[in-house]
Amino acid sequence: MTDGVPRIAGKVEIGPTFDLETCLALRRRVFIEEQGVSEADEQDGRDAAAQHVLARLDGQPVGCARILIKGESAKIGRVCVLQGARGAGLGAALIGACLDHLRGQAGVARAVLGAQTHALGFYERLGFVAFGEPYMDAGIPHRDMERHL
Repeated sequence: MTDGVPRIAGKVEIGPTFDLETCLALRRRVFIEEQGVSEADEQDGRDAAAQHVLARLDGQPVGCARILIKGESAKIGRVCVLQGARGAGLGAALIGACLDHLRGQAGVARAVLGAQTHALGFYERLGFVAFGEPYMDAGIPHRDMERHL
């Protein structure tokens, strides 16, 4: 940590992937095993239509996100980082990679996401703004957020 800002130690690679199996394994560990989300809620049948982003630290998968594009909006979701890799900036780097990827998608003008309410500040620091009322998703309080690209 330098000046109170955590730093990632090790070689980080983050980018689009077709390795859905690895993304699903990461999501299982974080959402189903750690947070208690049901498999039915986590596996919503939309992964085949999605684009996926994978984060690796020293070659090991540690986080992922999925992107669903509809018109000019892209929904970033299923964002997760393994517990042992949190607090070092990987989540912010993962969201940054998603935004960079979206900027290269023709016609996409904004990113939206459903943030767990405990993570609102994290996403606000990355330029997202909350809108709408809080709601429950998989038994966890959420709030929609958006950011123009």
